[in-house]
Formats: sequence, structure tokens, C-alpha cells
Amino acid sequence: MSHRRILTSLAGLAAAALAVPAFAAPTFAGTAPAPSAPSVSTSTTRAAYTGSPQDEAATKAFYDAVMKSARAKLAQQAKAGKKVAAVTVTYAVDAPTFRSQINSSTSIWNSSVDNVTLVEGSNYDFYYTEGNDPRGSYASTDGHGRGYIFLDYAQSQTYDPTRITAHETGHVLGLPDHYSGPCSELMSGGGPGPSCTNAYPDANERSRVERLWANGIASAATAAFHTSK
Repeated sequence: MSHRRILTSLAGLAAAALAVPAFAAPTFAGTAPAPSAPSVSTSTTRAAYTGSPQDEAATKAFYDAVMKSARAKLAQQAKAGKKVAAVTVTYAVDAPTFRSQINSSTSIWNSSVDNVTLVEGSNYDFYYTEGNDPRGSYASTDGHGRGYIFLDYAQSQTYDPTRITAHETGHVLGLPDHYSGPCSELMSGGGPGPSCTNAYPDANERSRVERLWANGIASAATAAFHTSK
């Protein structure tokens, strides 16, 4: 799907989506200034970081949708006789302001885990987009087997943008928010405050992603050789 078509469909997707708030970051050096953000106070934005059962459900729905899409492609590869060591999750980018942060965060995840690989491409499982939203940044499923990560301008003026992007990408890989955690935990999001710039998952987060996607590889392999009676 072209970026123009992604933008055309985004309004309808966002209206139906459940949001998973994240956190945000300072203006990033070496890039053009972001479009002006809505008038949202830091305290209002931080209040959204507490999460809710609905947010947790949206995170799981997003992970399930991406996993289902990735498994289907993995099963096709297995049927074609290709030996696959990791599940490939493909993404598209419709967030030019955050291009360098997206590149960094996907590189961080690819260097942190072995059972899943994030690759930019056209036949995507999810995409990144950007704009202004009083909820801040979030990850959500569109309800049709795909999802998107929304990166908010206002949050990116207070919190580290690479941490924001890597955190939201963690939701794609199945990790829930844990706002009470320390800065060393990527999924603690905005909990540790704006001074936290860590964009790397800790050992427990890496281990959890490895377990989740190892199951994805096993399930896809089983599906590839399943025959109906």
C-alpha cells in the first residue's frame, strides 16, 4: 500500500482503534522542526501513562494481529522449502519526522533478539505514522490483521523520541506497559520521567520477546505441513 493510501485510510482506522499510550521526547537534533503540537500540558500527557485494562487488551490485539500476519508469510516460506531461523515482521513508514528514530529503534530490536526480525517493506504487517493526539503516542490494531504505531509531536518535545519509538515497537513484539519500572526497563515508558533516555530493552524484556516469537516459529512450521482431512 502506498503512503498516500495509508494516509487516506488512517482517519477511519484511528476512529475505531483502542489506544495504548506511551510517552515522549525532546526535539531531535539534525531534523526539521515538527509541526506545531496541540496545547497539552505535561501533567495531562503524563496522566495518560497509567494505562488501563483496555490499553492492555489493545496491546495484545495488536501483537496477535501482527503475529498472525507474520506466521502466514512464514508458513508460505516453509512450504516453499525455505529454512527460516526467525519470523520476519514487515513495516512501512508514514512518519518522516521520526524516520531516524524508527531506523534506530528497529535496529535496536534486531540486535537485541534472534527469533523475530523487523524489516521495512511493502507487504507490511504494521506501519508507523505521526501527528497530534491528546492521548500521546500509542500502538493499535486496525481490526483487520494489521496495526500501526502513532508517534505524537507533543510528547516528542518532552521525552526522548528514540525511547518512545522503541517502546511502541515493543508493543508490536508483545510487550505490555510497566510504568512503575526503572529507566533500564524500556516498557516503563514515561514512568521514570523525561530524563530517562534509555532506548534498549533489558534482559527480561529481551527474553520475553524471544519466548513469544519462538512460539511463532513453531506454530508457523506446524501450520506449513498441516493437511486437512
